[in-house]
Amino acid sequence: MNWIPACSLDDIEQEGAIRFDHGGRTYAIYRASDDSVYCTAGLCTHEAIHLADGLVMDFEVECPKHSGAFDYRTGEALRLPACENLKTYPVEVIDGEVRVALA
Repeated sequence: MNWIPACSLDDIEQEGAIRFDHGGRTYAIYRASDDSVYCTAGLCTHEAIHLADGLVMDFEVECPKHSGAFDYRTGEALRLPACENLKTYPVEVIDGEVRVALA
């Protein structure tokens, strides 16, 4: 896999998210309360709003515009109006650096 450095683990609050832009695309990187880290496409599948600006809690991210929700571990759309799942990407943390595989 081609691992891309995205940020430091310390850049993401627990139960928080940050936006990561790479290659003309936007991603969201999440840090769960247990310090596990996940990455999804960065825009809501309903209306292309940045998910990193949404509420992150209990392995879910809520879109800040219409309150659609996704499980950021799997990308599954959990609440309308979101009905299309998010694409997810592998993540690894090495020496505090968060890297994602975007290929």
